[in-house]
Amino acid sequence: MKSFDAIVIGGGQAGPFLAARMVEKGMKVALIERKFLGGTCVNAGCMPTKTLVASARAAHVARNGATYGVNIPGEIGIDMKVVRARAETVTMNARNGLIGWFAGMDDMTVIYGHARFEDPKTVSVNGETLTAPRIFLNVGARPVIPDLPGINDIDYLTSTSIIHLDTLPRHLAVIGGSYIGLEFAQMYRRFGAEVSVIEHGPKLASREDEDISDAIADVLRSEGIDIHTGVSDIAFARSSDGITVATDSARIDASHVLIATGRKPNTDDLGLDATGVITDKHGYITVDDSLATNVEGIWALGDCNGHGAFTHTSYNDFEIVAANLLDGGDRKVSSRILAYALYIDPPLGRVGMTEKQARASGRKIMISTRPMSRVGRANERGETKGFMKVIADAETKKILGAAILGIEGDEVIHGIIDAMNAGTTYPALQWSVPIHPTVSEMIPTLLGDLKPV
Repeated sequence: MKSFDAIVIGGGQAGPFLAARMVEKGMKVALIERKFLGGTCVNAGCMPTKTLVASARAAHVARNGATYGVNIPGEIGIDMKVVRARAETVTMNARNGLIGWFAGMDDMTVIYGHARFEDPKTVSVNGETLTAPRIFLNVGARPVIPDLPGINDIDYLTSTSIIHLDTLPRHLAVIGGSYIGLEFAQMYRRFGAEVSVIEHGPKLASREDEDISDAIADVLRSEGIDIHTGVSDIAFARSSDGITVATDSARIDASHVLIATGRKPNTDDLGLDATGVITDKHGYITVDDSLATNVEGIWALGDCNGHGAFTHTSYNDFEIVAANLLDGGDRKVSSRILAYALYIDPPLGRVGMTEKQARASGRKIMISTRPMSRVGRANERGETKGFMKVIADAETKKILGAAILGIEGDEVIHGIIDAMNAGTTYPALQWSVPIHPTVSEMIPTLLGDLKPV
């Protein structure tokens, strides 16, 4: 049996950085990763997919060059092998950077293999037994595959496998109308494929307010994406030239099917029964405000704890645990103001409450909206789709939430994120003097138009 001061299981966006901090503090640490360092973000999420999004946008801009007086003769061709290779290069550079970083740490032992608990202080991997007084789980999540008729008879894609495609689908059917599915839908439409999105719920991006959801649907339909919502029945069958997707309202002749119906935590094969660690009905590990489980000496960070499925929330989990255990801090998950983005084009930047949540809270609220068509930068760039929306508390004057669906919305939202984290009231932010011409310069104007509802 090998003894360590700490064992980290999973090499995603929380575990490796926590391991490195503990090594800096003079601890002997084992980091166990079953496949690739970097987790979903580096290998199958943010980095490769946003690289693909950039390639798709380049194609879109080239096709629409004449609008800006830039004439490109002939058809715009897409070399999917180059597209794939570019995304793979970005992934490998990041992964190899982590490998090189850890190779320079004398007290860091990186083990590739599948770890299972033997007891709350002991894990086995590759036939070896390791023990430590502190064990941190950063095991991530994987795509959910629903039990739908005929699904086992077809070769379907997931968000993990689709990034390795080096050919262009004739017709991509996307099952699931949430964030992952919508990004791939627009991406492949811009590459030149026919695309259909099939969503069980009544609207796309169901977490969002109805006006945001409708605007997202308008953006996608304007690019020729076929959208089906409120679909109650889906079945698959092989056809002579691909896959038939039959729903209660349509029959789609697809060449490829992407299953994007959600993700589930990788907690079912860790041997958690040997520890007594509690999970909820979906398999997420239950943690307290400091990310500790119910078993002393075991923590859960990142996607597997159900407190955020984003790279930035996973990294913040690392910051919370490191501050509390290594720096004498008292940071809490409940203090985190959730923010995220949807990387269609134009992107959606989101922070805090939706309008629906704010109304349900019982607060007296104020709301302001502004179409992107009234934003100078948007008009100058010829990208006027979407709108801005902010919600504030009428009594405390604090900003409760915001959504910016529009050009650079994923960047502009940070002005509001920073204000919310600093506890700044909206009248104070309203008096800032932003740079012209930017999208951010509209934030004071947006706040100035807040009206009680």
